[in-house]
Parts: sequence; C-alpha cells; structure tokens
Amino acid sequence: MTRFAKLALAALIAVATLPTFNLPAFAADVTAGNLTLSGAWTRATPPRARAGGGFLTIANSGEADRLVSVSSPVSTRTEIHEMAVQDGVMKMREMTDGVEVPAGGTLELKPGGYHVMFLELTGPLKEGESVPVTLTFEKAGTVEMSLSVEKMGAKGMSGHGMGHDMGQGMSGHGQHGAKE
Repeated sequence: MTRFAKLALAALIAVATLPTFNLPAFAADVTAGNLTLSGAWTRATPPRARAGGGFLTIANSGEADRLVSVSSPVSTRTEIHEMAVQDGVMKMREMTDGVEVPAGGTLELKPGGYHVMFLELTGPLKEGESVPVTLTFEKAGTVEMSLSVEKMGAKGMSGHGMGHDMGQGMSGHGQHGAKE
C-alpha cells in the first residue's frame, strides 16, 4: 500500500470514529404545485403534555387553494385551529372547513393565529427531533413534510429569522374538547 493510500485510510478511519452530535432537525422547504411550504416547526413539550402546536408558512404562486386537513402519528387527533381575540377574550376553535391559501398570497400558521393542533400526544415532542405531518390541500393534494422540534417556549425556528411574537401563545391549549 502506498504512503498516500495509508494516509487516506487513516484519515477515513479518524473521521468515521469521530463522535456524532445530535444536530437540530431543520425542516426543508417543500413544493407542491403552486405551493411552497417553509419554516415548519413545533415546540418541545413536557413529558405528560396532552397537546402541542405546529407552525409553518404556505406561499401560493397560483390560484387559491385550501388546507383542508392535517394528520401526524405524534397525536391521536391532529386538527387545524385558529386562535383569536373576540370581545377581549382569547378563543380557540377548530377550522372544520379548513383554511384558504389565497391566490398569489401567503398563509401563515403561527403562534396566536392559525396553527396545527396536536391533540392527545402519544409522547413528548423532544427538542432536536422532527415531527412528520401530512397536509391535505383541495387542489395541491397531499403533502408530507417534517416540523423541526424547537426548545420549549420557542417563538420561532432557532437561527432561521422567524421570531414570531407569541402573544398569548399556546396557553389555552390545555382546555380542548368543546367545539365552538
């Protein structure tokens, strides 16, 4: 074996035996027809949490579409919700007919507004992991993607310039069950 081959082999072995690090899972942008889904994230949850929220931006370069449903294996029920202030009271409701993605516009699913709601979590969402979700649109069809799990209390994806203001955040999510 030549000296160069020995050095190359030694370098390969050295790299292969380096410790691996648990790097954060960054959600990749996904394109489906005229839709581009980006900035997908959620927050880590405590061990016995029953609910969590998911957030992303959906840009539409074509005609209007509609997000009609969401599913994920991390929860028994996954729904599209809206959080809004009505008569000075923060209220949350399931969007049973979905949410419009405007033609040539953007739909933001963010804390304090429209969001994905993970109900009856099957286990805690852990920082650095990712959460698989399937979004179904009227026109664009089914889209599978992952949400990166950020730290508890995060206001956006770390290091991605998405510092959304949470306002009241997810504080009302512990009282789900009744439909408005």
